[in-house]
Amino acid sequence: MKLLLDTCVSGVAARTLREMGHDVVWTAEWDSDPGDEQILRIAHGQARVLITLDKDFGERAIVFGDAHSGIVRLVGIAAREQAGYCARVLEKYADELSEGAIVTADHRRTRIRSSG
Repeated sequence: MKLLLDTCVSGVAARTLREMGHDVVWTAEWDSDPGDEQILRIAHGQARVLITLDKDFGERAIVFGDAHSGIVRLVGIAAREQAGYCARVLEKYADELSEGAIVTADHRRTRIRSSG
């Protein structure tokens, strides 16, 4: 799956997801941070699911109607656990994400907001 990981997602998660065969772009490897709006635009333009800890991306998508290609938001997930959570969410909700869903995962539950 094509992914764009926000800077706040751990480098271990980026490396692990690459090792699993995902096509990963990690914003922490960029020279500068272009800001949330541009990151979301880049992810959508490249048909990448955005993975973040930041609630602002979901707000941009839901409240402002910004286009996206799926968003995964990890809530309260420690850096050492992020790769495992990402892998499980991507496997279980691949179809929904490919249709532009927003998936929010925390220790207790996973919520899915479909694109339609």
